[in-house]
Amino acid sequence: MARTTGSDGEKTEAAIREAAVNLIARLGYEAMSMRQLAAEVGVQAAALYRYFPTKEDLLFTLMREHMEGLSKAWEAAKPVNAGPAQRLSAYVENHIAFHIERRHATHVSNMELRSLSPERLTQILRMRTAYEKELRAILRDGAEADVFSIDDTGLTAMALIQMMTGVIVWFRPGERLSIAEVTATYLSMTMRLVGAASATAPRVFLDAQRTL
Repeated sequence: MARTTGSDGEKTEAAIREAAVNLIARLGYEAMSMRQLAAEVGVQAAALYRYFPTKEDLLFTLMREHMEGLSKAWEAAKPVNAGPAQRLSAYVENHIAFHIERRHATHVSNMELRSLSPERLTQILRMRTAYEKELRAILRDGAEADVFSIDDTGLTAMALIQMMTGVIVWFRPGERLSIAEVTATYLSMTMRLVGAASATAPRVFLDAQRTL
C-alpha cells in the first residue's frame, strides 16, 4: 500500500481510517463511497488513492489492524505462570474492554467479511483462528486440570466469543451498568458456562471488580 511520508501524511491517513470505520459502521461498506469518505475527511477524492489504491485495500487494512490490535492487547494482558481460571478471566476482561472501546471497528470487522476477496478473507480468518486458539488452549488446560467441566472445547470457545463480542450490540456508557460491572457479570457467567469449581468463580469475580 502506497503511503505519503511525513507527519501530515500520517495524520491524514489516520483520519481516513477513523472516518472510514465510522461511515462503514453506519452505512455499510457497499453503500459508502470514496467521495463520501473524502468529504468526511476534508480532502479531494483523488487524494484517498495515495493512501489506499482501492476501496477494498482500505477495508482490508481496517480489518487487519483490528485483529493485530486485539492480538497485541491479549499478549500484553496475558498473565504469566497463571492457572486456567486466571488466564480465562484475563482473556474475558481484555476481550470485552478491547471491543467496547472499538465498537465501530468491531462492527465493521464482523459484518463486512463478505466484502473481502477470497485471499484477503483467508488472511483475516487465519488471524481470528490464531486469536481464538488461545481461548481453546485455556479451556483445554482447564478441562485437563479438572478446573473446568467442558463437553466440547471448540463449541464452548465459539459460544464465549459470541457472548463477549455481543456486548457491543447493547452496551452504552453511562447507562445502568458500568464496564466494570458488565465485565464482572460476564466473568461470573463465563465461569458457570465452563463448569468452574464453585470456589473459583467468586474469586475471579472479586478480582475483576478490584482491577476494572
